[in-house]
Amino acid sequence: MRIPVSILLLWLMLFQAKAQQNKADQAYQLMIGKNQLYHPYIQYKSYYLLTLMQELPELRKAITGDAAFQKLLKDKTANAANALKTGGSDIACYANAIKFSNAEILMINERLAALYKKDNVFAKAVNNHLLPSGCYGLFRDLPEQEVLVKAWEQDAKAINYTIGVYVEGKKPNYPKIDSIAFNAKDKEFPELVASNLLLNIAADKQLFFEPSMNFALGALELNGRTEAADYEPLVTGANQTALAQIKKTNFSNYKYSVILVPGAGPEDKETELSAGGMIRCRIAAIQYRKNMAPFVVVSGGRVHPYKTKYSEADEMKKFMVHTLHIPENAIIIEPHARHTTTNLRNCARLIFRYGMPMDKPALVSTAKSTIPYIAGILAERCKKELGYYPYQIGKTLSDTEVEFFPNSLSLQIDFDEPLDP
Repeated sequence: MRIPVSILLLWLMLFQAKAQQNKADQAYQLMIGKNQLYHPYIQYKSYYLLTLMQELPELRKAITGDAAFQKLLKDKTANAANALKTGGSDIACYANAIKFSNAEILMINERLAALYKKDNVFAKAVNNHLLPSGCYGLFRDLPEQEVLVKAWEQDAKAINYTIGVYVEGKKPNYPKIDSIAFNAKDKEFPELVASNLLLNIAADKQLFFEPSMNFALGALELNGRTEAADYEPLVTGANQTALAQIKKTNFSNYKYSVILVPGAGPEDKETELSAGGMIRCRIAAIQYRKNMAPFVVVSGGRVHPYKTKYSEADEMKKFMVHTLHIPENAIIIEPHARHTTTNLRNCARLIFRYGMPMDKPALVSTAKSTIPYIAGILAERCKKELGYYPYQIGKTLSDTEVEFFPNSLSLQIDFDEPLDP
């Protein structure tokens, strides 16, 4: 049977309209909580759906009024209370009591799917927040009901991952820089874990996920791993002057939207900015003075050495302003990236969130030894570690410059990197 061309065209138009509707929206403003027990920037970056459940009044009411969720909260609290009575120095006992089991995750999947109805509060959360935020972009082509379920699964996995690494001492993806701060033989640590658990099951009027989520956030705090909140809020702090300048900038006057400078961390705790970081800044400054782009993005968090107090991005900005005399309002700091993969991903995020053109190429300006890697195999490493390509590589212009085109999938939360999700 032949399908008429007109029907095929109609299907194509409907598919394209659906895809467009589900894309992230540059006008969307992320919802950052005001009444969280722990740092709101760390929370929303890892658990955006759960933050919405706290902050959207109608959604919160629907969650608190559901008997199945209330039973789960009661059961989780009882399990945790029992662990506190019997756990002693057994850290795994505390962790297993508060993490979400596969059966619990599945039960919540089924309950959320049952509660979802077209145009109800759950549908509004998906269409007005989850999809336009881009935080769950890997699921954007699924039916809206499944987007809700997958977002919950992702947030639950993120909670469990953080507890696994920063309570149970499991290996993170990068043990050298991201491992637990406590020794397994530290006699004080079980008491700290038990106290963290007690604090987070004692609060009144909780949502079903809050004891577990707050326990995970408390674990990050105890470990001193609050890097995800560094320099936040950037828009009213370190990047305020650049953001004001972005609004005045005519990007059509420039070949590139930004010049990205990936950081190069030192290997000792007393060095603020490595020699490699200085060289990269000088290379980028040449391109800025050629008027190649109106802004320079310096990217890199507190990474090397382990638990360093110095931020690569902040130290590069200081060097560019005070030594190279680049205007402060031309420099955007990205102080969270911990790898080259996330240098590019986080730069793409800032281009999107700050309202810069996503259809314009950006320029990486860095040391000669780094360009073949960025122009070559880095994309596949991104695909392996992040699940998608955060950029499309462009032309290699020189030994120290390569183009890239940002991808809005970069907004996708990375559940197993709580220091830079």
